[in-house]
Amino acid sequence: MAENPFANAMRQLKKAAAVAQLDPLFIASLQKPQRIMEANLSITMDSGVVQTFTAFRVQYNDARGPFKGGIRYYPKVDLNEVKALAFWMTMKCGVAGIPMGGGKGGIIVDVKKLSAREIEALSRAWVRAFAKYLGPRTDVPAPDVYTTPQIMGWMVDEYARLTGNWEPAVFTGKPLAIGGSLGRTEATGFGGAMVFEELAKKLKIKKGATVAVQGFGNVGYYVAEKLHDMGYKIVALSDSKGGILDIRGKGMDPRNVLASKKEKGMIDGCYCLGSVCDCEHYKQITNDQLLQLKVDVLIPAALENVITAKNVGKIKAKAIIEMANGPLTPDADEKLFRRKIPVVPDILSNAGGVTVSYFEWAQNLSGVYWTKADVFQKLRAVMTTGFNDVWAAAEKYKVDLRTGAYVVALKRVEDAMKARGLVK
Repeated sequence: MAENPFANAMRQLKKAAAVAQLDPLFIASLQKPQRIMEANLSITMDSGVVQTFTAFRVQYNDARGPFKGGIRYYPKVDLNEVKALAFWMTMKCGVAGIPMGGGKGGIIVDVKKLSAREIEALSRAWVRAFAKYLGPRTDVPAPDVYTTPQIMGWMVDEYARLTGNWEPAVFTGKPLAIGGSLGRTEATGFGGAMVFEELAKKLKIKKGATVAVQGFGNVGYYVAEKLHDMGYKIVALSDSKGGILDIRGKGMDPRNVLASKKEKGMIDGCYCLGSVCDCEHYKQITNDQLLQLKVDVLIPAALENVITAKNVGKIKAKAIIEMANGPLTPDADEKLFRRKIPVVPDILSNAGGVTVSYFEWAQNLSGVYWTKADVFQKLRAVMTTGFNDVWAAAEKYKVDLRTGAYVVALKRVEDAMKARGLVK
């Protein structure tokens, strides 16, 4: 049976609540989203046929500020997944200490089968369906799986057409030309690398340590690039089709792997530096094989539920940093904690994206824009503080880092709800 991500999220919630002895009425209020919306989006395809797609928006909790969360276009999107992601976004904003709540959206669609015109029509239809519940002070969506800055550009334009007002702060992750933030593209990956640095200090991980990254999209690529530049050895990388392993353990420059992937359409078993390829010291591996490598740090940066009770016993990494949303199940978490393998949870380690989205929103509202150096300096402060808060909570309650992160986030959400009189 497939893992239910929302059930997993609720298990994590209840575990943290029990550890920190949080108010039962407050915890009960967090077991359901504030609002769940579903719509059927009908658009005319290039063929002239009208096709209908199911769309969602879940607004989980806005005690700390406007709902915040991405929109994903993916064939396997379902309501339980969107609810879980919206809850996790509430926790992520709490851990990061930014004044926003949690939301998530999606459309059940394979965008690889759509033309650019069809994707634009679908994106504008999503805005029309949910516009009543969106706004800079209400709900601020952003890109997620298979959504892009261009899609956000279409969406903010559609919102302006509907309302008659230009409100760039209603969507983040936009192109720079219409109010996007410098550094947003790299933000999630770079934020993960900043967390890696803090973990390295705690565990005394030295430069030259080996790292395997599962997932070579925007997040996986940028965390790998940053860690390579910082002096760590990226010995394995993979995308949805498979990956590459450096047999000698000397490490690869992710830039070269990306260039090769663009040329060949996949990550194959050769490592190319310009026109010179080395196929002798590298080999093709599967995503499952990557997860089982004996490395210092494993970074799952693809999809959820890739490490479960079934394969957790084969994990040989000394530490794990989650860059995907929900890549470990609760059962896997517990077994790794018993084995003393620290796991930095997604709600902390991939919070760089939502943090810079918050920066973009703040810049849009103020009309004052920051340099990339300013953005990364502010991001480092948020990620470093968040990590140290979580580490301290885990040590205080003698729990894993994920439970520590939930305790930090939940206390901040509870404080906001009490201050507003939403709970007593």
